[in-house]
Amino acid sequence: MSLETMEQPVIEAASTVNWKLDGTFLLSEDLRKRALAVLAATPFPTTRAEAWKYTRVTKIKNGRFDVKADAIATKNHRISENSAALVFVNGHFSAELSDRSYPDGVKILALSQMDEAELSVLGNNLKIEGEVFNAFNTAYATDGVYIHISAKMQTEQPIELIYISTGENTLSNVRNIIISEAFSKAHVIQHFVSENAANCFTNVVSEISVAQNAFLAIDKLQQEDDSVFHISTEEVNQAKDSNFTINTITLNGGLVRNNLNIAVDGQNCETHLNGAYILKGNQHVDNHTIVDHLMPNCESNELYKGVIDGNATAVFNGKVFVRKDAQKINAFQSNGNVLLSDDASVNSKPELEIYADDVKCSHGSTTGQLDEEAVFYLRARGIGEKAARQLMIGAFIGDVLDKIKHEDVLNKINQTLSERFSWER
Repeated sequence: MSLETMEQPVIEAASTVNWKLDGTFLLSEDLRKRALAVLAATPFPTTRAEAWKYTRVTKIKNGRFDVKADAIATKNHRISENSAALVFVNGHFSAELSDRSYPDGVKILALSQMDEAELSVLGNNLKIEGEVFNAFNTAYATDGVYIHISAKMQTEQPIELIYISTGENTLSNVRNIIISEAFSKAHVIQHFVSENAANCFTNVVSEISVAQNAFLAIDKLQQEDDSVFHISTEEVNQAKDSNFTINTITLNGGLVRNNLNIAVDGQNCETHLNGAYILKGNQHVDNHTIVDHLMPNCESNELYKGVIDGNATAVFNGKVFVRKDAQKINAFQSNGNVLLSDDASVNSKPELEIYADDVKCSHGSTTGQLDEEAVFYLRARGIGEKAARQLMIGAFIGDVLDKIKHEDVLNKINQTLSERFSWER
């Protein structure tokens, strides 16, 4: 971090960090000052912190990252040709690559297109105290998207957000806000890719509000370069009778950390969290989820599955809170992993913290290798060994991929599995 570009309160805390942060930053001055104060008082997380026990971010802390606003992307990374797409290159909105019209009843703006009053909606629900990456994002967000789905508006056209990293040592600080008003329905696709990128860092925060009887589904596909660091945080608030689904599919990236924090703050809510991570090489992917049931008569389901090869490492830490007055909660959590090599590893820690007595909650974790007897059975019926193993792996993660309802997203995942892993589903 180039100290001459930093406000004085951050110098002591950031003296060992080599990021160059200069440019125009969007959030309000009061909020930014608060974030800078947090940075001055908060060290980078280490493995001594429980939440970061299995994920080292020393390479991020010691990296030399730079905000770059003049990069140009050349490839079409769009997943759905029928979507309304916004494209961000190195954390900056690209009007040239984005659509100019959006579904009726949906307001979509890049943050850089919003005025100061409109930007005041950001940061209201996000915790930054003790959270270094949230604080950095709050202080140095360069751009992002504001999506407001009007009440009773049910749009079939998906909204696609494409984030492209390019160049070397590039820092992308992206901030999103998504508001689904009462009785609305929408589908958002988030697609993270890289183009001629090396040693870049993507730090993205999304504040999401799902109002009464609203239905919001998000498909998040991560396939940046295997030298890219990625920290992603979704802060979600659900009102009564709402339905929220997020499918997080990680197919590439060097170090990936997904923080998903959901406050279920109304009765009769449904919450669905699904994730698949297919890793090889030296990849490290960490999925951290919190579902906080604050009100009664709700249901949450978590299903995360991973296939880990080479020297790759996966982490899953899912925590479900059921508060004292949140009776009649159904909460289910499952994490399964298959290790394809002796050097692959996984750290899985599903947790329940229950303060109510009339609930149905369960959690479980399994880790193992492919069943060689099943492989032999398939080979005995004329299927080659490689194809047999692919069939079993495909069936294993298929439980998660079947949760994805948008055909174009599923086709893109299958295409990537074929190109990157030589798998066919």
